[in-house]
Amino acid sequence: MSLYAIGDLHLHFQSELKAPGQINGRIWQNHEEVFRRNCEKLIRPEDTLVLVGDHSWGRNLEESREDLEYIAALPGRKILLRGNHDMFWDAKKTEALNQRYEGRLHFLQNNYYAYGEYALVGTKGYAFEGPFYVNSRGQIVGWDQDAEEQADRLVEREKARLRVSLEAARKDGYKKFILFLHYPPTSVIQEGSPFTDLAQVYHAEQVIYAHCHGEHRFHDSLMGLCGGIRYSLVSGDYLHWMPMRVLE
Repeated sequence: MSLYAIGDLHLHFQSELKAPGQINGRIWQNHEEVFRRNCEKLIRPEDTLVLVGDHSWGRNLEESREDLEYIAALPGRKILLRGNHDMFWDAKKTEALNQRYEGRLHFLQNNYYAYGEYALVGTKGYAFEGPFYVNSRGQIVGWDQDAEEQADRLVEREKARLRVSLEAARKDGYKKFILFLHYPPTSVIQEGSPFTDLAQVYHAEQVIYAHCHGEHRFHDSLMGLCGGIRYSLVSGDYLHWMPMRVLE
């Protein structure tokens, strides 16, 4: 039994919406088929795959139906985290999604899922993405303060949601945690955040995140061991569509 993770599939079987990088980037060409083949080679029925947000470009559940069916047909247990482009997923209706796809897909929001002695917890998260002001050498010299204040409010909301999941797992006796975020845990101007603080408080062993795709974004946040916690980026194009093994 192994635990894997990957994010940012950006499927669009029923939607014309696509990011410019998906239209022109070589890494995105036929990525659905590449990813499916990789999963079939790697993931066994007893394994678990966590998909860390931005599953579908569909504007509602009906437009995302074929994308979710594609995910459901992949091997193993599939746990989905909410991303910023997942318009089909209202955070307040997570339970309805879990009922609709019971036994096929598991939606992670204000809840947790067991993996052996670990509790898998997560939320979309948020990180301030500017606008930033740069000098002629490309160095950040300032940023939009109003936008930063709005970002801080979103971070607090997501922090509260993550704490709900952590407390539910701890109440049920779990002491080992793996945290999943869609957004990176810190912005490019931070060394820490409320999410890294929570990871420390609850002694999480790993923090897994996505959202940073395109080579110029791969190093926007923490990677490797930081404060005894391993941080990993699992955006699909970063991993070349091969899910990352999180635990054996």
